[in-house]
Amino acid sequence: MIKENVENLLVVVDMVNGFVREGAMADKYIENIIPEIVKLVEVNQENTIFIKDCHGKDAIEFKSYPVHCLKGTSESELVEELKKFENSENVYEKNSTSAMYAENFMKDLDEMENLKQVTIVGCCTDICVLNLAIPLNNYFNQKNRNIEIVVPKNAVETFNSDNHRREEYNEIAFKLMSQAGIKVV
Repeated sequence: MIKENVENLLVVVDMVNGFVREGAMADKYIENIIPEIVKLVEVNQENTIFIKDCHGKDAIEFKSYPVHCLKGTSESELVEELKKFENSENVYEKNSTSAMYAENFMKDLDEMENLKQVTIVGCCTDICVLNLAIPLNNYFNQKNRNIEIVVPKNAVETFNSDNHRREEYNEIAFKLMSQAGIKVV
C-alpha cells in the first residue's frame, strides 16, 4: 500500500466516528487529539496509514464490548477532519482490538525494508493503541529489525466511563508501553 522505501511511518488508529462522535463506544473528549493528529498527517501524508475499526453484525468482539463501528455505517468512517487524507491505498480495516491482524497490514510492513520508525496515534490508548504498539515491537524484535516505535501522548486518548477513568488508563498504558521499549513522548 505505502511505498516500500518508507523510513518513517505514521499509523492513525481508530479515529472513526464510532469512537469519537457517535455510538456506544464514542467519547467526545477524544476530539481533543484531532488537531494534533491532523498536523502530523499533513507533515507525513505520503507515509500515513489509517486503521479503521470495522465489524460485521456477528463480531465476536461484541462479547467484550458493546456493538460499535459496524461495517457500512458512519461509525466505521474516519472523522471528517481526516477523511480528505484517506484513499484506497492507505486504509486497513480491523475486526479486533489489534491492527496486527488487519488484512495485509503485517505483509505491507514487512515489505517496508527501509523502515526505521513507526509513530502510532489515535484511540484508544489502553486498548487499540496498546494492542498495536507492544505486539508490533515484539514482532520487530523477533525479526531482529531495529525499528523505533513512538507514541506521542498529545496524539492518543481513551474514553471515560464509570469503570474506566480516562486519566488512569492512559497512564497505565503509557507505563506498559514504556516498559516494553516503546518511546512514549
